[in-house]
Amino acid sequence: MSEQAHILVVDDEERIRRLLRMYLEREGYLVDEVENGEQALEKALEFDYDLILLDLMMPDKDGVEVCEELRETKATPVIMLTAKGEEANRVQGFEAGTDDYIVKPFSPREVILRVKALLRRASETKFLQTETNAKDVLVFPHLTIDNDAHRVLVEDEEIGLTPKEYELLHYLAQAPDKVFSREQLLKDVWNYDFFGDLRTVDTHIKRLREKLNQVSEEAGQMISTVWGVGYKFRAVGTE
Repeated sequence: MSEQAHILVVDDEERIRRLLRMYLEREGYLVDEVENGEQALEKALEFDYDLILLDLMMPDKDGVEVCEELRETKATPVIMLTAKGEEANRVQGFEAGTDDYIVKPFSPREVILRVKALLRRASETKFLQTETNAKDVLVFPHLTIDNDAHRVLVEDEEIGLTPKEYELLHYLAQAPDKVFSREQLLKDVWNYDFFGDLRTVDTHIKRLREKLNQVSEEAGQMISTVWGVGYKFRAVGTE
């Protein structure tokens, strides 16, 4: 790889950490590892990692708590590692701001595919300006999405979104007033084989609305629920 992504692996089981490190280093990634949530948060705040693989169930500070505290200051992409029986906790993880999850026991291929997909989504807009002279900007009342700069302005104030939150907002905003089902959003926004359930979409929409609402209620209302169908983006904040 011409540019090595730096990844933090967080798990209280040494066997899991060593296994993940081996898979990731074979792909050319730089890997740090820690064994608990306190260490994870300290590292994640000190360094600008490209991605964090974060175990959900850990003693003392669990993955949800780490993600919640991290999201107060950083939008680092996070993949949560969960056991099969922790579905309710996975939903908590999405609400806390995680971007994806991998269920244990996992296959090396799945880990690498998900890591590559999330890294690609997080970085793909860095190169847009070299490909076109036209500004890729969506402008609405109360809200501006600058896809060249990969940023969102609400009432001229920049807000911090995770890669998945940004991608979801941009996808909806490209087709104002078009209704998208949850299944369609899972397929098109999570654009590879995704084994989650429809609540994944709901929790991301909820977090996205909360962030928009913190600055402007009108902006938050632009993401509209179509009951029994899905969601749409309204170009005007109120009806």
